[in-house]
Amino acid sequence: MNRWKWIPVAFALAAVAPAQADPVEERIAASQAAIQTFASTLQGHLMEAMQEGGPTKAIDVCRQSAPEIAADLSAETGWSIGRTSLKLRNPDNAPDEWERAVLEEFDARRAEGVPAAELSRYEIVEDGDERMFRFMRAIPTAGLCLTCHGTQLSGEIQHALERFYPEDQATGYADGDVRGAFTIIQRM
Repeated sequence: MNRWKWIPVAFALAAVAPAQADPVEERIAASQAAIQTFASTLQGHLMEAMQEGGPTKAIDVCRQSAPEIAADLSAETGWSIGRTSLKLRNPDNAPDEWERAVLEEFDARRAEGVPAAELSRYEIVEDGDERMFRFMRAIPTAGLCLTCHGTQLSGEIQHALERFYPEDQATGYADGDVRGAFTIIQRM
């Protein structure tokens, strides 16, 4: 049963004549829309959890609801949609080789002064006979994120993280850091 409300993310560029439409631009726009849906849905659930039960309730949202949101959105679009990071909390979100290289590029560009919110990358990748459109958009660390990903965590948060994520590496972030990225694979 799908509990989430989704914004349609289909290739909705009907105003552009087919001969003028750029398939890559359509894929970028659709990827951005899917990420916006994922991010806004997750943020809404996090805000609700913070109001209902504080930060430890928000940890449950990231632990349980975020993978469900990604799975539901992946099923709806037919793509692989998720989150990844160089500093993992959930080992299931480990980056593949391409994602790791992009995350490292995002960190380097952030160090050069590019705001994390402006970092995205796409590429058409071939793996054997399969072609894939890969897209990533950085997740900037801000406000609410610092409660569980910052440098000064409460004892309650530390205890919850130790219980759910004994190998957690996803702390020590500052405002504006690249926390990780949303990642999309569209098979072509």
